[in-house]
Amino acid sequence: MGGGASKDKNSRLLETIIDHEKEINCMALSEDQSLLVTGSEDCTARMWSTKSDETECLGILKGHLSYITCIGISDVFVVTGSSDKTIRKWDMTTCECVYVYRGHEARVQRIICTGEFIFSTSYDKSAKAWLFDEEDLSDDPAELTQAQLDNAMCIRTFKGHTKAVYPIIYIPAPDDGAESPDEMSISPNDIIITGSGDKTAKSWSFLYGTCLQTFKGHKDTVASMVTDSTGRTLYTGSADRTIRSWNIQRGECLKVMEGHEGPVISLTVVNRLLYSGSQDGTARCWVREFGDCTRVYRGAKHSIVSVKLHNGILFTASGDTCARAYDPKTAALKKTFQGHMTGVLCMTFVGNKMYTGGSDSTLRVWDIKDVHQDQEPQEEEDEDAAPLPPPVPTRRLEENQDIEDDDEDSSPKLNLQSLDEQSGRIGGYDNVDMSRG
Repeated sequence: MGGGASKDKNSRLLETIIDHEKEINCMALSEDQSLLVTGSEDCTARMWSTKSDETECLGILKGHLSYITCIGISDVFVVTGSSDKTIRKWDMTTCECVYVYRGHEARVQRIICTGEFIFSTSYDKSAKAWLFDEEDLSDDPAELTQAQLDNAMCIRTFKGHTKAVYPIIYIPAPDDGAESPDEMSISPNDIIITGSGDKTAKSWSFLYGTCLQTFKGHKDTVASMVTDSTGRTLYTGSADRTIRSWNIQRGECLKVMEGHEGPVISLTVVNRLLYSGSQDGTARCWVREFGDCTRVYRGAKHSIVSVKLHNGILFTASGDTCARAYDPKTAALKKTFQGHMTGVLCMTFVGNKMYTGGSDSTLRVWDIKDVHQDQEPQEEEDEDAAPLPPPVPTRRLEENQDIEDDDEDSSPKLNLQSLDEQSGRIGGYDNVDMSRG
């Protein structure tokens, strides 16, 4: 069994769904968790019910000319980014594409949807901010040419990176009740953070589009990023095998965390702890304050493409065809989810179900209820530390964010994609120059 797990450590596969014709690259959940959307190399996205006894396909979103790289959901709209250089907004009730955002000159890597704006990164070395709704334009859309409309919908372009831009984070300023400086509700303190193949991360003023800080120190691609719950500290995972923590306001490197033997692909902050997943086949737990690695989660034979804490259990998804569940405190392997024929590229959770998408083109649904049956009450948040100061009342948004009612941390979870060692692409689509270890 995967990772040396015995037979009784394998959890039950509920469903294998084979509707997609090619790899499932990404997935996203609606805020109420009733809708799951998957994006595929077959150029389509599919919507699935999660609350029914069996997972039902609720609609197919067709229109992209190349594979889908990322997904966002806001209200009744699904937003998809693609290798065809465009972003599309879909009405989930009709499955119709209601707008195509044009302006990037290469494939779209990541997107964030706020309901008011869309943020995107691209292989064209830029990030962009778009109006979510045409009605927010100052001019009548009907009086504009298509080129004028495309330019008007893109309200900011963040240029400065010298190579492809990958992860992105949006940190809105706290709502002080004051009037917005303009009709688009952009505060002078709203910040965008991007990571790039040029070995740096950058923070940007959303209002002015200017670079505020450049986070220098990594020796290779910045492949993953996450912030703490206050939005004051940034964590970057790199192909140079290290994780760095930064003071966002000053651009100062606080800690360098070493231990992984391959590129760091996935990061998740859980209160005073940081979890990381790497191409070296391990996940690690770090005490953020000191930068110390306290646990190593072993068993995978390939890249750990995603790490997430759900209901007090640490889950990993791996390129070795398996997902795994660990006791986060002891690093003991609790369950192995074996069923995919090739690598697992993405995963998410709804209650006692786990959904995994793979490069074998299948969506699989797993019963994870038994994983928690012998689990002691979760106390991870109190480990090794006094209580944290009250967080800034703001919500950071990060690409492919899952919204979960968990006991972990209020900070969003990343759904970062895998590194395919043969193609050199993250999640089967991102050409990132990763050292092979």
